[in-house]
Amino acid sequence: MDIDAVALVAARRRLAPHLKPTPLRRSDWLSRETGGDVHLKLESLQPTGSFKIRGALNFAIQHAARAPGQPIVTASAGNHGRALAYAAAALGLRAVVHAPETAPAAKLDAIRALGAELRLARDYDEAERAAKRHAAEAGLPYLSPFSHPDIVAGAGTVALEILEERPETGVIVVPVGGGGLVCGIGIAAKAAGDIEVAGVEVEASHPFTTGLAAGRIVPIEVGPSLADGLVGNLDPDTITFDLARRVVDRFVLASEADLARGILGLLAQEHLVAEGAGIAGVAALLGRRLDVRGRTTVVIVSGANIDMSRLMEIAGA
Repeated sequence: MDIDAVALVAARRRLAPHLKPTPLRRSDWLSRETGGDVHLKLESLQPTGSFKIRGALNFAIQHAARAPGQPIVTASAGNHGRALAYAAAALGLRAVVHAPETAPAAKLDAIRALGAELRLARDYDEAERAAKRHAAEAGLPYLSPFSHPDIVAGAGTVALEILEERPETGVIVVPVGGGGLVCGIGIAAKAAGDIEVAGVEVEASHPFTTGLAAGRIVPIEVGPSLADGLVGNLDPDTITFDLARRVVDRFVLASEADLARGILGLLAQEHLVAEGAGIAGVAALLGRRLDVRGRTTVVIVSGANIDMSRLMEIAGA
C-alpha cells in the first residue's frame, strides 16, 4: 500500500483529540557546536516517552472501529510495545507484546503496568519471529512496529508539526531503527519541497546503510549498543526499505562514544533526559557525521525511556 502526504494529514486529524504537538526548541549548545541553527523536536515528552505513540494510536483507533474487541499482537524493542499498550488501554483493546528480555526494565515495566500481556524472547529478531507465529496461529492481526502504513503515517505527523512551526527548515535528522519514523518524515518533507532528510543508524546495527549499498535487504551482525531501540535486522518484507530509497536523502552512522556524549550533553546543556536511541541524531552532529553549517536543522529526540542505572553508568557515577 502506498503512503502519501494525504495519509499523514488524515493521521494528524485522527490523533489531534488524543495528542498535543510536542515542543520544538532551539538548542544554543548544538547550534554553537555545529555552526547551524539547530532545533530539537522533543518527542521524548510524549505520554509514553517516545514518538511511537503516534503510529500505535493511529493504528489502534482504526482497528477498534474495524474489529471491536479483537486483540493485537506486536513485536517491540520496548517503546512501540509501551505505546501500543497505552493505546490499547485507552481504547479498551487487548495487546500482546513480544519483546527482547534485554530491553530496558523501564520499558518492560511500563508495558506490564499498562495492562498488556508481555512475552519475552532472547533478542529482538527472535521476538519478532515469535510475534508473527503467535498472530498466525491465533488468527490475530500482527502489527509491525515500523512496517505498516498506519505506523508510518502516524510517525510522519512529526514532520507536519515541524514544517508548520518552522517552514524554513532545511534539514531533518532522524534516528533510524526499522525506518517507520524516517520514512514518514521523508514523505512529508518531499511533499513540502526541498528539505533534506538524514537518517542516523548506529555503528552496532546498520541494516539500511548495508542494504542500500547492496541494493537489497541483507542480514547483518548486530552488536550491543546504548541505542538499544535501534538495533536489529530488518524484516525481509518491510515496506520501509523501498520507501527509504525514495524519501530519505542519506544515512550516516553514530558511534557509541558519541551516543554517550549526546545523552550526557542533553542532560547537562538542555536539562533533558533521553535514551540512546532517542539521541542518535544529536550524536551524529556531535561526531561531525553531518555538515549543517548555516542551515536550519531539526533533530528528532525520539525517546526518553532510559533506565536510571544505565544513565548513572554512562555518567560514571
